[in-house]
Amino acid sequence: MVQVQVRVPKEIAKELDKWVKEGRFRSRSDAIKTIITLYEEREKTREFYKMLIRRSKEAEENPETLVPLEEI
Repeated sequence: MVQVQVRVPKEIAKELDKWVKEGRFRSRSDAIKTIITLYEEREKTREFYKMLIRRSKEAEENPETLVPLEEI
């Protein structure tokens, strides 16, 4: 693992500290890693959705070889 220093506004640091105090995360670092992981997953989901839309359009254009999403 690599250590990275991050500067955040005081309000964000207070929110992170609140989450740690509430037991949502073990530490600020844990919170930040989790938030980054969730962001990565959201971006992967968006890319997957875009691919599905492209493939569905291809299916509409080529109904003899592909099935549109709406028909599944």
